[in-house]
Amino acid sequence: MHRRLALAAAAALCGTLVLSACSSDGGSGDSAKAASGPVKLTFWSWAPNMDKVAEVWNKSHPDVQVSVLKQAGGDDLVTKTITAAKAGNAPDLIQAEYQALPTLVSNDVLADIAKQAGDAKSQFADGVWKQVTLGSDAVYAIPEDTAPLAFYYRQDLFEQYGLKVPTTWDEFAATARALKQQAPDKSLTTFSANDPGLFAGLAQQAGAAWWTASGESWKVAIDDPATKKVADFWSGLVKDGAVDNQPMYTPAWSKALNDGTQVGWVSAVWAPGVLTSSAPDTKGKWAMAPLPQWESGASVTGSWGGSATGVTTGAVKSGHAEAAAKFATWLNTDPEALAALVQQVNIYPAATSAQTGSLLSAAPEFFANQPDFYAEAAEIAKGTAPAAWGPNVNVAYSAFKDAFGKAAQEKGDFGAALSAMQQSTVEDLKKNGFQVG
Repeated sequence: MHRRLALAAAAALCGTLVLSACSSDGGSGDSAKAASGPVKLTFWSWAPNMDKVAEVWNKSHPDVQVSVLKQAGGDDLVTKTITAAKAGNAPDLIQAEYQALPTLVSNDVLADIAKQAGDAKSQFADGVWKQVTLGSDAVYAIPEDTAPLAFYYRQDLFEQYGLKVPTTWDEFAATARALKQQAPDKSLTTFSANDPGLFAGLAQQAGAAWWTASGESWKVAIDDPATKKVADFWSGLVKDGAVDNQPMYTPAWSKALNDGTQVGWVSAVWAPGVLTSSAPDTKGKWAMAPLPQWESGASVTGSWGGSATGVTTGAVKSGHAEAAAKFATWLNTDPEALAALVQQVNIYPAATSAQTGSLLSAAPEFFANQPDFYAEAAEIAKGTAPAAWGPNVNVAYSAFKDAFGKAAQEKGDFGAALSAMQQSTVEDLKKNGFQVG
């Protein structure tokens, strides 16, 4: 990505800005003289117990001390960080969701730490690493956790109804219809329009690239053939009544999971935690399988969530970028740090070395019936497809909720909803003065 200044109407956008880097070189400013005593860094994170992980670093690095300040996540943290950066009081480090990185870079919040990252790239799957480079030679963050998609299903009910675990999406559709024929009151899963992250992950698996930048122009391809294939697939199942059309995370949805009305769920590696609270009576009855594929024999998955640790341009200005980058790299690649992240923060680490071995040797308690749970998850994660995020993900996601929400409830045309999502995203960029090619 060419480094350029393109921040028209920046203050008003706060998350709807064109990608730029704006003097975010992690090396500049490091020659500034630090004050006497240890370097003191601040790290904004929403993860529980991240301060306990920082304590591990602080004990062995008396010259660089990191203080974790707990924050709200999501768009609130992005807006707060941008505001703080403009006021000159941003933290040195920030935990950021992958889809937020283009917005933070475009607002000159994140520094390029390619020079300090060393061989960190070798620690991560290619698709995960590409999310922190934004398709360039720069490195804007170190991957922290990832959330590969998989298919979760009730083993007991699959056996009861003689269903085979689908390996392709064609098989998935056939399984959904076969279940409906035998048990009209049950559904294989639901298509939910209240969390666009799942749909984005499914589109990634199909090969979608929703945003790409060329020179000073953005291309938006939310309605590309890959995403249209995904939309049409789910539209057909919803129209036929082969799957449910109710939103996730509601009391009704939890009840359906708990009483067996919904017998499967396309979700991410963090699903056991949700099932533990939403379907407590089904402990030991679920299993995880790879996500169904568009081509038989393939092994590609998308992501639903995940975050990275970035160094801010504020750290560059204070001369602390080198120290901050070392901490970010240590946090997400060092064996002791990874162990602390797994044990204290309860994340699924992005570093491939931590996805197998003793750290994740025991299956989640809810999945004690599947002792190889994390070994299977590690294999699935290897095929993580890269995501192509842009500067106005928030607008696209909002449009998804509106258009797909209505289409799902009315069992209508998902193709029209996808076009509306594309149009809203493009219009937002143009409205704010950005070139769209």
